[in-house]
Amino acid sequence: MFVVYILYSDITSRFYIGQTDDLINRLKEHNAGETPSIKNGKPWRVVWSVQVSSRSEAVMLETKIKNRGAKRFLHDNGILTW
Repeated sequence: MFVVYILYSDITSRFYIGQTDDLINRLKEHNAGETPSIKNGKPWRVVWSVQVSSRSEAVMLETKIKNRGAKRFLHDNGILTW
């Protein structure tokens, strides 16, 4: 199983979209600053996630969300109200 996730940083007011096979570990890595491009936004928190059955499905969904934009995707799906 794989997880597609959206993180949010209250510090930078930015979203981050990713996919992994271990969300808990990946979130720890992000919040430890191991991802250079988003280390300034820590702490990150999960605002949305979904399990999918394969890596290829995860990559396709991640790309779809990135193309739409995280904020717009969350709003379209009734998750984001602000």
